[in-house]
Amino acid sequence: MNFSITSSALKERSFQSLIKDYLIAENGYIESLNIGYDQKLALDVDQLFSFLETSQYQQMNKLKEIYKTNYTSKVLNNLERELRTRGSIDVLKHGIKDYGVKLNLAYFKSPTDFNPDQAKLYQKNILSVTEELIYNEDKRIDLVIFLNGVPIITIELKNAFTGQTYKNAITQYKQDRSHTEQLFRFKERSIVNFAMDTDVAFMTTKLSGVNTIFLPFNKGVGDHTGNPIVEGKLNTHYIWEDILKKDILLEIIHKFAFVSRKEEILENGDKIMKEAIIFPRYHQLDVVKRVLQHVRQHGSGERYLIQHSAGSGKTNSITWLTHRLASLHDSANNIIFNGVIVITDRKVLDQQLQDSIYQLEHKIGLVAKIDDDSNQLATEIEKGTKIIISTIQKFPYLLEKLSGTKGKKFAIVIDEAHSSTTGRNMMALKESLSLEEATTLAMREEAEELDSEDKINIELEKLTRRDNVSFFAFTATPKGSTLKLFGVPYDDGKHYPFHLYSMRQAIEEGFIHDVLKHYMTYKMFYNVNKKIEDDPSFSKSKANKSIARFVSLHPHNISQKTEVIIEHFRNSTMKRIGGEAKAMLVTSSRLHAVRYKLAFDEYIRLKGYSDLKTLVAFSGLVKDDGEEYKETQMNNGVSESQLPNQFDKEESRILIVANKYQTGFDQPKLHTMYVDKKLSGVKAVQTLSRLNRIYPGKEDTFVLDFVNEPDEMKESFIPFYQVTVLDNDIEPNEIYALERMIYDKQVIDRADVILFTEIFYKDLNTPTDISIMNNCVNHAVNRMTDFTKEEIIDFKSLISKFINLYMLIIQVAPIIDTDLHRLSIYLRFLIKKIEIESTGGVNITDKVMLEYYRLEKKTEGSIYLNNDNQGVGLSVGGSGNVKEEPVDYLSNIIDNLNKKYGTSFSESEKLAVDQIRSNLKANKELELNAQENSYEVFKHAFHPKFLDGVVKEYDKNQVFYGKILRDEGFRDKLMDLIMLDIYSSFKETKIQYKKG
Repeated sequence: MNFSITSSALKERSFQSLIKDYLIAENGYIESLNIGYDQKLALDVDQLFSFLETSQYQQMNKLKEIYKTNYTSKVLNNLERELRTRGSIDVLKHGIKDYGVKLNLAYFKSPTDFNPDQAKLYQKNILSVTEELIYNEDKRIDLVIFLNGVPIITIELKNAFTGQTYKNAITQYKQDRSHTEQLFRFKERSIVNFAMDTDVAFMTTKLSGVNTIFLPFNKGVGDHTGNPIVEGKLNTHYIWEDILKKDILLEIIHKFAFVSRKEEILENGDKIMKEAIIFPRYHQLDVVKRVLQHVRQHGSGERYLIQHSAGSGKTNSITWLTHRLASLHDSANNIIFNGVIVITDRKVLDQQLQDSIYQLEHKIGLVAKIDDDSNQLATEIEKGTKIIISTIQKFPYLLEKLSGTKGKKFAIVIDEAHSSTTGRNMMALKESLSLEEATTLAMREEAEELDSEDKINIELEKLTRRDNVSFFAFTATPKGSTLKLFGVPYDDGKHYPFHLYSMRQAIEEGFIHDVLKHYMTYKMFYNVNKKIEDDPSFSKSKANKSIARFVSLHPHNISQKTEVIIEHFRNSTMKRIGGEAKAMLVTSSRLHAVRYKLAFDEYIRLKGYSDLKTLVAFSGLVKDDGEEYKETQMNNGVSESQLPNQFDKEESRILIVANKYQTGFDQPKLHTMYVDKKLSGVKAVQTLSRLNRIYPGKEDTFVLDFVNEPDEMKESFIPFYQVTVLDNDIEPNEIYALERMIYDKQVIDRADVILFTEIFYKDLNTPTDISIMNNCVNHAVNRMTDFTKEEIIDFKSLISKFINLYMLIIQVAPIIDTDLHRLSIYLRFLIKKIEIESTGGVNITDKVMLEYYRLEKKTEGSIYLNNDNQGVGLSVGGSGNVKEEPVDYLSNIIDNLNKKYGTSFSESEKLAVDQIRSNLKANKELELNAQENSYEVFKHAFHPKFLDGVVKEYDKNQVFYGKILRDEGFRDKLMDLIMLDIYSSFKETKIQYKKG
């Protein structure tokens, strides 16, 4: 069979059939049919029993003797119970017990060829694929992959050649697939769900309605996202040709997939356990595969540099690689490494390695953490512990110890962990320093300071290469010395990482923010403010506090900078991320940090800013003008170890740092960074990268730099990501030119913009509201029907330019131009609609976006929106101008329920009932049932359809629909109230039809 797939081939055969046929013909799958699938159990019963009876006939015969005629149902009931309580991953890996009889649900490859029986059992596994699986009554999904009858992967496919993309597939998962449906229940059945088109693939391990998070599962093209073009193949061919190969897929289930459990402590002290299915992203699979292949071929004694950006999941990648290296054998079945030693200073990795490897192996004692002295390290090495976790401080002793282990081979995995504290603490030796002297001293200290990467490199430079030790170094920002020691030499004389997941790709895939997108020097910041302040075009803008009077800042005028920073934070940063945004001030020395802390607290006190608290981080003791200062004392007793947790609290908004926390510190709510320190090279990248973590509602970041120049920062970032930096000047008035150009395209109607935003700012949006908002956007999309592709691209570019410039301007000055603000909100949804206009629409109920803007608005208070120069006050929670026509029947239903059950449902619930009723009235199957049967017969058909409707609409009003699902009496009463109405309506339709 020819599997060269082109656009013409896809016209003749469906995308899903091509994949199914390839899996059967090339990857050893069998085709399973709907007839063998049990919708209630979400199991392919035919394939399940075929596997069990072929691979474990003796055990099955025992169960037949025990259960007699109930044999099939009893086995299924027990399996269903185990899947519900333990999850499909655990059941597939470890099997189940039934009346003392052990049943394996899958067999996995042994690391060696010593066990031929295990190899034979492995071949008994049945991988099957069902096309158009009918998984719930009449609901279908394109492809489902089963392992021995247990569904492990669902795939929703879209063909780009017919105008649909992966975005349609994602929308289907979010809107049409429910986490309450058995096939998609978290942990219990499908492990991963793919949304895929002919170009790219995305995945999720947990469906959560509109909140479902899909991650890219793409190879990347150079340092970009996406997939490379391969002649004669679709860009996503690697999914069905490689990832879904029997050996690879079973290896992923066995060695990669696991359930992560993380205990979180709430502010009130309560503990909650959060679970997540961990399924590897493509680059994580790829790095482990490539490293293992190279090690098998070359043995021990090599060095590997893995340059993976922040947001790449380095912790999981390290976990998987460590686990696999510990059991890796060569082609002759010889163990390659006697032990694996992980070097890290991160406590999170310590615990996660132990927890994750236990999830993968279910064995205690595989991992030892070195908490004590070097003697403990020696003991663990001597007794042959497979995985040892140690710290950088013990690295020199470790190398010395390993040199004496004759005949044994080790893998050393080095985690990026940059030291952020200065050890020499020379400042404490002097009673008093000027700020200039403190800066000079701090720069000298930092230049002489060695972080963990430096210390490791120094030790390795002294170490001659040994055949018995391999090194695997993970870092996002390798130094030149690291590249030279660990990198792969190329013909151009340079050294390159063994594996790369670039900062650029991480940004494009949405795993981190581009911290240079909104980067400003103080000069630029001042100029923009001055233009806004002086320009008549901005006369309707109401700035709470202008800092444009600071024509220049003396390098060491801390009081001036304090005012600039705090007022900017309050006017711009503080309301971001739904009011949760935090900031960091990076200072030149410990003395600067102390004086800034004192100045900040005094300024805040004088201004009465009770909603803003600061923290400071510096090492050692600082003496200044006869006073002594320590970090703990300046933070009102907060210990050094508790400072990160304290900074996470709502009231702690700005962290002032001196060297500390510039690297290796993750606070995803960190939005803004104020830089008052000379930065360059790797240090600059590591420092600004504290901002790049994503967080719900965090749309961007901002850097205000008092010291460095954009070109200098650009040079620092280029080795890790080819960036573009904003020019040295911004013309804020350009926003009005862009606004005019957008409206001049005659695509957007101002009336649509006003109506859209008035509904947008309501506290709760009803289904009708969503429909109206959607129409407001669709009006603009429809006016682009005759646009050429080039015109669409130009218009999208114009919109993007407006959005980016507007976001930058409002970070610089607290302008409130409501026309611009309305347009910016409308355009954010329109541009998404343009991107997927041909794919069936955009989900307007983007909860992250809605939450962000609503909370931002609540932080600001009321916003007065201009409409024909008439002020229209929209208070928080205002209802807007769109009103529903009264429906007495629905009002009576809600009143009836409120009286009977003591609830207080009102208008939004009336709309919810109307939505359920409308959906049921549109159901042709119900209509036919009503027209052909009595009311009593109709009831039996009505009940399940009613519940399906409630589940489908659940995310739109979780309080009301949750009450329906939980309270049986409430549910029955509501069904009775609307069932007769719908039955009568269908009967009336039949009568009218006959009369016609």
